[in-house]
Amino acid sequence: MPRGRYSLHDPHDHTPLAEEHFHCAPGPSGWRYVSQLTAPSGDHLGSVDLALDELGRPIRLELHTASWQVRGAALDGVTWVRTDPTGAHATEGNVRAHAFTGSSPAFLVATTRLLRLAPSSSATRVRLVAFTDPVLAPRTVDQSWALVGREAHATDNGPLTVDEYQVTALDTGERHTVHIAGDVVLAAPGIELEDLASPPSVFD
Repeated sequence: MPRGRYSLHDPHDHTPLAEEHFHCAPGPSGWRYVSQLTAPSGDHLGSVDLALDELGRPIRLELHTASWQVRGAALDGVTWVRTDPTGAHATEGNVRAHAFTGSSPAFLVATTRLLRLAPSSSATRVRLVAFTDPVLAPRTVDQSWALVGREAHATDNGPLTVDEYQVTALDTGERHTVHIAGDVVLAAPGIELEDLASPPSVFD
């Protein structure tokens, strides 16, 4: 069960935003990721709980910040409920999209589990609902993902396979690169893996 810590920063000016302490693991139904977020000051910022089925679809998502929470799942596309902490102000949403995304590295792994891309295959388009920090406002985004490289690196625990993805935002044409090993993000814009207590999981 991989367990570790990511640092999250603004990808443009590198301002530190948060630390995300996580653990994740494949299970009989798919894959689950749980994390707690803390501000640079040490204050608690929120949490992420994401569970995927064996096909990579989100069967449960729970996001919490200081002021908002979201619960969602894949249902007629994706469906979610966004509420304030008291539950007095709840709004429901539904979009014909494939999955969710957001600032957590969990969503990058989840998208790769959903797409199951092969090296040198053509880019695949995916529609996602992004929840923006800190108010968890939903926004529909279209992206293109391509697996452009796969390399095996020798480690003390055996070979580690690292996949390099090129991700394109279809509304702006902006491209960036994401490196993932198993269910751990090694590098991505705004994300750095600072600590990892055990090797990434190996998926079939």
